[in-house]
Amino acid sequence: MSSSSDLPDAQDARAERRLRWARSALGDAQATLRRASIDAGWRSYWRSHGTDPSRVLMDSPPGLEDVRPWLRMHALLRHGGVRVPAILAQDVDAGFLLLEDLGGPTMAQTLDAASADAQFDAALGQLLRLQAIVPPPQLGVFGEALLQRDAGLFDEWFLQRHLALALDAADRDALHAVQRQLMDNALAQPQVLVHRDFMPRNLMPVADGPAVLDFQDCVRGPVAYDPISLFKDTTVSWPLARIDAWLTCYHARALQAGIAVPPLARFLRDAEWMGVQRHLKNLGIFARLHYRDGKAWYLDNVPRFIGYLDEVLPRHHALQPLAQLLHARIKPALARRAAAGA
Repeated sequence: MSSSSDLPDAQDARAERRLRWARSALGDAQATLRRASIDAGWRSYWRSHGTDPSRVLMDSPPGLEDVRPWLRMHALLRHGGVRVPAILAQDVDAGFLLLEDLGGPTMAQTLDAASADAQFDAALGQLLRLQAIVPPPQLGVFGEALLQRDAGLFDEWFLQRHLALALDAADRDALHAVQRQLMDNALAQPQVLVHRDFMPRNLMPVADGPAVLDFQDCVRGPVAYDPISLFKDTTVSWPLARIDAWLTCYHARALQAGIAVPPLARFLRDAEWMGVQRHLKNLGIFARLHYRDGKAWYLDNVPRFIGYLDEVLPRHHALQPLAQLLHARIKPALARRAAAGA
């Protein structure tokens, strides 16, 4: 196993290889690369400079981020009419792709109260195209195993590692009972193609879009997962009344498009329960990214997601044990960390 002292040399070698490949693919020996963005995994994006038009190089280091799932899903989505970045060159073995440059800011960077209706309307258009695609038989399933893994992220990384919170038997049983209800709700929903990260930071405003990014982890799963992910993410906390209106709009368009959705009242409940499941998972992921991967800034999202739980849990009697745990144990533990400067 490589030691941490080996990492700079490995990173330098990767950077040199990346630049050589980019110059060859661009046909420009003077082109340079500047970081465009980096996601929560090992994948990174680099914008070319000195070329016209500029291009974006996606770097997926072999052994860390296999580029082939991205390519397979790109082909599926493109065939289904979803706006995805055009591939201009590729070296699968090296983990390099040259993509069209979709421009500057993501939807997350342009979204505000005035533009939200129009931007979300366009995003729902892409989502409905994605959901209309029949998931291939070999695609992964957002089923029991994945739901259990998500539940474990909250328990292991957020409660135990981040808050050092040891639940007694009663609290642990109450939490697991609520998590079981959330999982059963997800499993009972109509199943469609699910992006799993269909949120403003993965959408690029373009004339025929928005373009959809970070789609390599698509699975077959619950119909409400992506709609609630779009409206409740790390960008802006919207009023519940506005979210309800957007979900109602989605539901009407889904019916018109032939997407399998339950009656509106049931769908709205499914979406909120799906949101709670996702909020718990994300709290675990934020903690894991901090402690395991050294990405401390993800913890800045914790207050927003605690707020999401705070506003939705009172609406659902069956979820009150989680609300009680949140107020009696989790929020006091967060307050103690804040007081200690942790």
